[in-house]
Amino acid sequence: MQQPAGFGSLLDSRVLKRKIMFVQISALTLLCSLGHASLPLVINTWPFKNATAAAWSVLQSGGSVLDAVEKGCARCEIEQCDGSVGYGGSPDESGETTLDAMIMNGDTMDVGAVADLRRIKNAIGVARAVMERTDHTLLVGESASVFAENMGFIAEDLTTNRSLNTFSQWLKGNCQPNYRKNVFPDPSISCGPYKPRVTLQRRKRVRHMYRHSHDTIGMIAFSQDGHVAAGTSTNGLMHKVPGRVGDSPIVGAGAYADSSAGAAAATGDGDVMMRFLPSYLAVELMRAGADPSAACETAISRIKRHHSEFFGAIICANTTGHYGAACNKSPGFSKFQYMFQNRPH
Repeated sequence: MQQPAGFGSLLDSRVLKRKIMFVQISALTLLCSLGHASLPLVINTWPFKNATAAAWSVLQSGGSVLDAVEKGCARCEIEQCDGSVGYGGSPDESGETTLDAMIMNGDTMDVGAVADLRRIKNAIGVARAVMERTDHTLLVGESASVFAENMGFIAEDLTTNRSLNTFSQWLKGNCQPNYRKNVFPDPSISCGPYKPRVTLQRRKRVRHMYRHSHDTIGMIAFSQDGHVAAGTSTNGLMHKVPGRVGDSPIVGAGAYADSSAGAAAATGDGDVMMRFLPSYLAVELMRAGADPSAACETAISRIKRHHSEFFGAIICANTTGHYGAACNKSPGFSKFQYMFQNRPH
């Protein structure tokens, strides 16, 4: 029998007839678990329930945790979850959509990742191909796309009418917001092309509150016997400088998995979060005995000490099937939602 379903919230505890648990936490409020901890387990960032269901179906049919993570993230790529995963979302300064993804095997510590991937919709599949068809960890840009095509992935246009319209509106708005600094013309009021200013000016980092431009899917899957894998997929930051890579494909930042300790996956402002390797930190804290909730909170708090208003969240799970999450309260973001599915004792 599968986990009885419900809607978990600090504000609402109604029980609904669904097979997948949806959890909402207030910022820096932690939930160690809902119900009994058990394996197998699938947990992912944001309320992407079809991705959860796809991964759980793989585990239920005897598939591996790598298969589960790949299928779960691929479901979001197909469905263009929140416009922040898959094709047709988050156009960069040139109007192009590019993809980042990563997958990690917690048994072998093997990792495959791609960044700035063009023309290929199945980024998580290409990441797995990097892991299984090369001795490398990360391939980027046009070379990653050529590799994917050589491995049999279909080249397709990632642009849609929606992304074209988003790009057009951005241009009409004098390219606001953007992520340039210390350049001229003044990037706060003008489009490029930009040239470097002679002198550098230190200024507080400008926050651009696009919650949906940060909605990476990060997923963790545990098998009944404790094997674990983790993965991520995203189309990155809307209006980013071409070539920008965030935290999602960076091992230890976007996600991390170790079958002897647990796994974690992060979502949010990747340019900040990747500097602190929150997923790696959370897993090492669980290895040292911290419960998943405490590990998540510590990972978030460490970033908060340096960037008090950063946008971000993390999910954590240990080898016993306990799980938790934490997020940082910032303007426009006070609650974090995630999904999980497990089997009761």
